[in-house]
Amino acid sequence: MQRSAFRIANMDCRNEEAAIRSRLSQVSQVGSLSFDLPARRLLVEHQLPDPQPLLQALTEIGMSASLEADGPGADGAACGSACSSACSGSKSVPSTDVFTIPDMDCRNEEAAIRARLEPLDGVNSLAFDLRAHRLSVVHTLPSVDPILQELQAIGMPAHLGDAMKAAPPARPDADASCGPCGKPEISLAQAESGNTTQFLITNMDCPTEEALIRKRLGKVDAIDRLDFDLMNRRLAVQHRLGDPAPVLDALREIGMKATVEREAGASPQGQATYLIEKMDCPTEEALLRKALEGLPGVAALQFDLMSRTLTVSHSLHDVSPITAAIERLGMAPVLRDSSQPVPAVTREFGSGISKSQWLRMAAAGVLAIGAEVMAFSGMGESSLPVVGASLAAIALGGIETLKKGWIALRTRSLNMNLLMTVAVIGAALIGQWPEAAVVIWLFGIAEMIEALSLDRARNAIRKLMDLAPETALVKQADGRWDEVKAETVPLGALVRVRPGERIALDGVVVSGASAVNQAPITGESMPVEKNPGDTVFAGTINERGTLEFEVRSRKGETTLDRIARSVQDAQGQRAPTQRFVDRFASVYTPVVFALAIGIAVIPPLFFGGAWFDWVYKALVMLVIACPCALVISTPVTVVSGLAAAARRGILVKGGLYLEQGRMLRAVALDKTGTLTHGRPALTETVPVASMSREEVLRVAASLDALSEHPVATAIVNGYGDRPHATVQRFEALAGRGVKGDIDGQTYYIGNQRLATELGVASEPVRALLEQFEAQAKTAVVLATGQQALAVLAVADTVRDSSKLAVAELKRLGVEPVMLTGDNSKTAQAVAAQVGITDARGDLLPHDKLDAIEKLAARGAVGMVGDGVNDAPALAKSNIGFAMGAAGTDTAIETADVALMQDDLRKLPEFITLSRRVGGILKANIAFAIGTKALFMVLAFTGHASLWLAILADMGASLVVVFNGLRLLGRTAPTDGRHAD
Repeated sequence: MQRSAFRIANMDCRNEEAAIRSRLSQVSQVGSLSFDLPARRLLVEHQLPDPQPLLQALTEIGMSASLEADGPGADGAACGSACSSACSGSKSVPSTDVFTIPDMDCRNEEAAIRARLEPLDGVNSLAFDLRAHRLSVVHTLPSVDPILQELQAIGMPAHLGDAMKAAPPARPDADASCGPCGKPEISLAQAESGNTTQFLITNMDCPTEEALIRKRLGKVDAIDRLDFDLMNRRLAVQHRLGDPAPVLDALREIGMKATVEREAGASPQGQATYLIEKMDCPTEEALLRKALEGLPGVAALQFDLMSRTLTVSHSLHDVSPITAAIERLGMAPVLRDSSQPVPAVTREFGSGISKSQWLRMAAAGVLAIGAEVMAFSGMGESSLPVVGASLAAIALGGIETLKKGWIALRTRSLNMNLLMTVAVIGAALIGQWPEAAVVIWLFGIAEMIEALSLDRARNAIRKLMDLAPETALVKQADGRWDEVKAETVPLGALVRVRPGERIALDGVVVSGASAVNQAPITGESMPVEKNPGDTVFAGTINERGTLEFEVRSRKGETTLDRIARSVQDAQGQRAPTQRFVDRFASVYTPVVFALAIGIAVIPPLFFGGAWFDWVYKALVMLVIACPCALVISTPVTVVSGLAAAARRGILVKGGLYLEQGRMLRAVALDKTGTLTHGRPALTETVPVASMSREEVLRVAASLDALSEHPVATAIVNGYGDRPHATVQRFEALAGRGVKGDIDGQTYYIGNQRLATELGVASEPVRALLEQFEAQAKTAVVLATGQQALAVLAVADTVRDSSKLAVAELKRLGVEPVMLTGDNSKTAQAVAAQVGITDARGDLLPHDKLDAIEKLAARGAVGMVGDGVNDAPALAKSNIGFAMGAAGTDTAIETADVALMQDDLRKLPEFITLSRRVGGILKANIAFAIGTKALFMVLAFTGHASLWLAILADMGASLVVVFNGLRLLGRTAPTDGRHAD
């Protein structure tokens, strides 16, 4: 078995992985495949003499692949190409060069450089040291000039330097990377890539905190990458530290309330998971944290109050000290098997605002407004009562803001807390005490209301999880039915659901019949009939009748759990608009800050202006510089859109796809299983003799019940549950049909060839056969030895919803295109039924890929397919859709958008929702920027006061938040006629 490593420049997501797996599985002598998506590398174990067929297969599906290391022939008879050239002293030996790039100091520049250099032929890997402004490149290029030119092209001038930091030179006699017999040692990831630690940071929920954390952690050695999930208050840190303590210390230094939630990758620590029945609120969590965090050997705690579980990461040989510490608190811990499934989603956040906080803010408001009233009534703004009331208001309602402002100043981070702190202190220094108090109080109120609104958006998906009951009625070994916790129910258990109850777990019906409301999973408005053999889903409602089903998915692994987990993951991804807003805010805030300083200083110094007036205007500008409304508008809207889509049975895998949906100009549709049902059904029964239609069906179904042919199965299903006749002397006629005796008469049913052999293919029969063939149907003849009795037609029938979906797509301005591997005649027939004008048949997977590429040249294109034969085209399209994903694990995991119901009308519904989200995003951004621009002019002309500026900023923030939350209030599809 040989190993070949490939570098694939355009492989970076699960869709491409699925496409590659599908294609390489068709290549003989291919063993295992190992993917490293972040590094865009693929390792293939195979028995081929030459990896060229693998390269060819990858190229066929549009993958830009190059061979990184070519393994030897059999048994070391020859060296691999890399090692051969090394041994012969060739220049193709991978070498490491270190470049100094003075302008490279942040992740944005790193991303730009990666995007430019990684596709370059001959470049193997990149390693960044942002603090030292150094880039190490492993490559096989004859010179470094192409690298220097590419860096110069993106505004990153570099020079070759720090060569001593490069990898040590190879020995003269062999390459350092050569293994035994000169075979190259293939490694897909650097050994020192380290672990990923996930932190829960309870007071991190906006880009201000993100920027502060990025700046502080950027100074910690051995941190490679930061991934923020602001909506769920999570931070994943990829690092090479032996212990996450330096990260925790750095976070706490800047006022972040962080705890280690999970460690991934190589870790010496064990894990113990406890089920604690008495732990269901933050009070118990706080008690447990206090008792366990100081315990020797305990590294991290992960709480899930919803399922009452605590996971302890530790380095102890025995967990009894942990168990004893929990028991001393009066709780009854049960050590749970670590193989049990993890919770689907994180616990609900709640408001996070205590009653005492509301009371303090209320008191601060009374004092601040009281100070303003006293000043208006004639007391001096610097009089003792006014100053006293203002200071008390600032202490009660603004102390947290001032603390955050101090941290921002200490870490030299220009954020809204620092702006507000400077504005308040400045107002106090020039004697505007009442305004200072009102400004900081209004800012605090705005922060609290925004936090509540964000929590509503965050927790929208949690409402889905509440649909699944915590208990289930399970049959015991002795035949009794007991109510037990759903999380303890094993696979294969028998569960009973009574009328009106919710189903706790996924399973297959064993006995009973009922109608089940599946709206939480598929978005279907009508209940679905369930009989033995049908699948039921957790969270759905049993309308009538009692069902008993066998459990197929445990708690934490159900379809509902996977949907919730997938949407929660999607919430943490930045949408394109959000990235734009973050970049805009990062430029806007310092520019306005600099402008405010200029307004405060330049007119008094150079033009004789009054210091008081111009400093006051500058303070108003500082308040306006806060980008609150701008940065908060996008995440709330996107998360609300994701939750609204999930309620409709549309699972969107990130804000990127939610935004791209509105830009689709064409959608490629697979025929089988997408436009059609994907299984043949009896469509026509035409008697051509004296036998009645019912008798024709009885005889045909009785004969075909003994055949396994798909056409025979369709005829039997078309006859239904009615009794069959007894068939004697049954015989299968290879390639033609079947025959058998019923009631003493020999009957035949088969294709045109059989009818011709029997001599019963009369002109009327031939005309019917040709007519059905023209309609892309499969026709068979029922006959005796003397005459034809009837012609029956079978076809893969079109879904009732397909025609409506195609019409809706056209109304939205999206061109539907059919791509199918079926013959062109069938493709045209189905296209005519549903209203598609562009139908392409006889397509192989690479033909579909070519078609997608041509459509993509005209605009954004989506692809709806089954994810197997269509995998290459799905990977190439802008958005890959999977339909009927409710019962399919793979579709939920790999599709960009999963339509949980077998209803193509969900596709235009998704596009409509995407356009509505896009409209709200644009309106929010325009409103936020417009408000800032208006008040900037008012401030400069002296028509805006401090409290009016903060009131406008607070109002703008609340308007954009509530505008985004409107998406959660709509359950019915909306009109899609929105401008892009």
